[in-house]
Amino acid sequence: MPDPAEPLGYRLITGPDDAEFCARVTGLLDQGYRLYGSPALTFNGERVVAAQALVLPSSAGPEPSEDSRG
Repeated sequence: MPDPAEPLGYRLITGPDDAEFCARVTGLLDQGYRLYGSPALTFNGERVVAAQALVLPSSAGPEPSEDSRG
């Protein structure tokens, strides 16, 4: 089990596409995380839901290329 004091190498942030979601992503960027890939958006019938992967550079491999993202 990971040490809760250690930052995770990979995070997937999800939630309504609103200012709070953007603030959560911004907070992780301020902690040294980098965006990994493009955000994903979907509509759940009521609102737009966003997802964004972030990684710490020390634990990340190369970012997926356009060809490998499908």
